Amino acid sequence: MTKRTLFGVASAISLAASAQAYAADAVVAADDADRTKTVEELVVTGEIAFRNRVDGPEPVLSYDLEYFQRFEPLTAGDALKRVPSVAFLSDVLESDGARLRGLDPGYTQILINGEKVPGAGLDRSFFVDRIPAELIERVEVVRSASANRSGDAMAGALNIVLRDGYSVDGGYVRAGALHFDDKRVKGTVGGVYSGELGPGRFIVGANIQGRRNPKQKTSWRYSEPGGALDDIEVQSDVRDGADYSVNGSYDLRTDTDSLKLSGFFVRTNRYEDEDSIEYLGGRVGPADLSTYNDNNVDIRTDNWSLSGRWDKDMAGGRTRLKLGYAELKDRQDEVEEEYEYRRDAVPFPDDDRFTGDLTFTRLTDRELSGEISHKRDVGVAAVEFGVQYAKKDRDTEITTDRNRITIPNPPGARPTLPGAYGPFLPVAGGVNQIEEERIDPFVMVTGEAGALSWEAGLRWENTDTTIEDATAPAGAQSVQNDYSFVLPSAHLRWSLTPADRINVSVARTVRRPNFDFLSPAELLAELGDNDFLGNPNLKPESAWGLDVGYERRLGSRGVAGVNVFYRDVTDLVEVASTGEEGSEGDGTFVLTPRNTGDGKVWGIEFDVSTPLTFAGLENTGVFFNYSWLDSDISDEFGGRRFNDQAKYVLNAGFIHDLPAWGAAFGATYRKQGRAYGRVIGEEVTTTYGADLEVFVEKRLGDRFVVRLTGSNLLDSKKKEAFDKFTTIEDQVDRNYDEYELEEEQAGPVFQLVARMTF
Repeated sequence: MTKRTLFGVASAISLAASAQAYAADAVVAADDADRTKTVEELVVTGEIAFRNRVDGPEPVLSYDLEYFQRFEPLTAGDALKRVPSVAFLSDVLESDGARLRGLDPGYTQILINGEKVPGAGLDRSFFVDRIPAELIERVEVVRSASANRSGDAMAGALNIVLRDGYSVDGGYVRAGALHFDDKRVKGTVGGVYSGELGPGRFIVGANIQGRRNPKQKTSWRYSEPGGALDDIEVQSDVRDGADYSVNGSYDLRTDTDSLKLSGFFVRTNRYEDEDSIEYLGGRVGPADLSTYNDNNVDIRTDNWSLSGRWDKDMAGGRTRLKLGYAELKDRQDEVEEEYEYRRDAVPFPDDDRFTGDLTFTRLTDRELSGEISHKRDVGVAAVEFGVQYAKKDRDTEITTDRNRITIPNPPGARPTLPGAYGPFLPVAGGVNQIEEERIDPFVMVTGEAGALSWEAGLRWENTDTTIEDATAPAGAQSVQNDYSFVLPSAHLRWSLTPADRINVSVARTVRRPNFDFLSPAELLAELGDNDFLGNPNLKPESAWGLDVGYERRLGSRGVAGVNVFYRDVTDLVEVASTGEEGSEGDGTFVLTPRNTGDGKVWGIEFDVSTPLTFAGLENTGVFFNYSWLDSDISDEFGGRRFNDQAKYVLNAGFIHDLPAWGAAFGATYRKQGRAYGRVIGEEVTTTYGADLEVFVEKRLGDRFVVRLTGSNLLDSKKKEAFDKFTTIEDQVDRNYDEYELEEEQAGPVFQLVARMTF
């Protein structure tokens, strides 16, 4: 049976069932009006916001924008830094690939308005710093999977819900400036307006956000740990650019049906400028100059999405139709030029060597999605069933040219760029097309019985994949790979008292392989001196997961919770040797990714957010969350944690409101534990310094607010230790090719922002 046939059959079943269903889950316009807030409530707030307490059996943590807004986050990534269990392995001042429970971003499902969006990452991840914080209504941490969502959420899901016409009434404008450690200033301006339009409501927003990240890096390279210092590299790394965003939605709701049309567009322009100088012998000076490297990347990334959803009571039941299209276009032009001032221990030879690489990367990722589902009451339970469709097309083209010549050059001077680049040829694995088509039927039953609410579901995911690579070893190659998974899930919520409840969740999830692992291309000397050959026949990893949590309401607004989680992962994708000798000769191998072995992930998550009313401080709110994270996995070198999983994530903060002065102030503190990663040829240990942010706010009347925020006030450092090896045998025997210590640091950022409502 083809996937299109399966989709048609499931759709027909869903529609036929709707003809004999009876009324359930009608959306009433009056209820929407009750939840619509005035823009003054959202923007010129005089109240402290805390974590929401979510109804329903799923283990979900929900945070409204007001929870983050006073610290003026620039992006969704900046906002997510304050929620439990979210770690990052980014550069200082960057929050791009969210790592829920510390696992690689590919284990975390990123949703926007409950829908998947394509990302540029080879691990299928979406960089959350691409979404400006001004678009957000709330952020949800979904700890376990359900049958009506895609199952590729092994660590969990982060749902970024954008504002719609029913979330706010009115408009505001925003303007401000950011001051960076290198004395540069970037501006920000934006606005949002929501109101009635015909029988429905609309919202439209736009934002321009200046971005800059000036950093300094230093690397010390040794022959081995405790060995002689070979050289020092001093690097300046500046990332400069701007984000442009537009979003809008139109909502029409009645007693019997609802229609929602929405879309957003985000453009990221970024220029990365890295200048590196290497010095030999552990000294920094003109006489010790070894190489000068100039690495510049011009980046433009466009994300946009359009979606429509129609819910209607049909013959007493409720049927949902959804259609969406999302696209990502990523363009990167990178030039790396290096001038070599020493060769064969001869300082400043007459014919210094110039090496230049100019590389063009073009990536387009398109996703078409649809759903037809129906929900009806059957006795004391509600049954929801339907089918979801997804079609992904991902085209990658990476071409490059190397310019290597020798030129006369006086000591310490940078020569004029010699000649032009071209022709440009594909890099290995750099020209490919990947198509995935999915048909995923599901059924889900929910109900309540006294103090118990529950959900049980079953999802059947079917995937057809076609990989075409123009750079495979034997020439252009096309490979097909089909697989299917049955993914059960169940959630139970038991309300012990009006204030206390317990959640238990069990679900099976999957993680699909990285795109670069699927491409059947061979990369020479990619891992140390070992070659790497892609494997288009990889299967997804799968996992059984358990979450058990307890939550207690504290007074009228506070909430505290603790959650224990466990994941049992099978069919892990690990890089292993084929046994064939590599291109570098004896002792090297051709390596390839394989489904092999298993792993386990576990941890404890605690969070509390509450006003201090019990202590007589009703205008002071505090929040604290701490996640202890651990895992176990085996590779050919022995046991380790999952790569780059932080040992813990800690957030703490407070906000104090001064009603008589129309003012407020607060602070947050964040610390992330050490992370260790190991692949063939390299091992890296990463640590971060603590991050401190503060804000001061002054409200002027009911329509104007000014905030001054400071971030990275502790001059946070990122430190990495690299153990590098040439062959697998060297790595086992600890015969080092190089041992490198790298330190990256950025200074504080100050932001002054004013908002005015109308």
